[in-house]
Amino acid sequence: MSFLSNLNWRYATKKYDTSKKVPQDKLEQILEAIRMAPSSNGFQPYDVLVITNPEVREKLKAAAFNQPQVTEASHVLVFAAWDNIHEGNLGKVFDTMAEVRGASDALNDRRKSSLETFAGKSAEQNFAHAAQQAFIGLGFGLAAAAELQVDSSPMGGFNPAQFDEILGLKAKGLRSVAILGLGYRAAEGDWLVNLKKVRRSKEAMIHFVK
Repeated sequence: MSFLSNLNWRYATKKYDTSKKVPQDKLEQILEAIRMAPSSNGFQPYDVLVITNPEVREKLKAAAFNQPQVTEASHVLVFAAWDNIHEGNLGKVFDTMAEVRGASDALNDRRKSSLETFAGKSAEQNFAHAAQQAFIGLGFGLAAAAELQVDSSPMGGFNPAQFDEILGLKAKGLRSVAILGLGYRAAEGDWLVNLKKVRRSKEAMIHFVK
């Protein structure tokens, strides 16, 4: 199947076959696609938690308005954005850049200007920026799953504060922003599986400015 055919095949799975698990190699490919996703300035200001613990997932389900995908999916990924962008976390990114590309005056200047830019904004503004980057990663994860014929469920319907408490994210300087369930659709019981995909038409959505 082509990439676009795979995107047409995928849908927001509502019911998973709990007897089927995503193979480790496919999970690793999806996670690598997320890791390779672009982000503003290449900073990647978010982490991804892969949740498999049944007890933890039961707690998360209650905090996600009892959506069954949270416990029925093979794996659940939680995208958690940095709660602020500062020397402590962004500095590590620049340390890695220096290791990979080599230290330079240009990199030091970029480091200084970047830190000054984020220091001039509120923590909430910086968190909003980080959350936007996390959603890019989410998109790449969805696309990679479709390419591998792994079903997925992007979810935003949950209580972030409760998720953060359950997962101990505050102490890590993180805040949950999105969920991604991965697995294989159930043959029966999913009301959405056989419905035709509905998208806005190209004419209505795409505009060429010449």
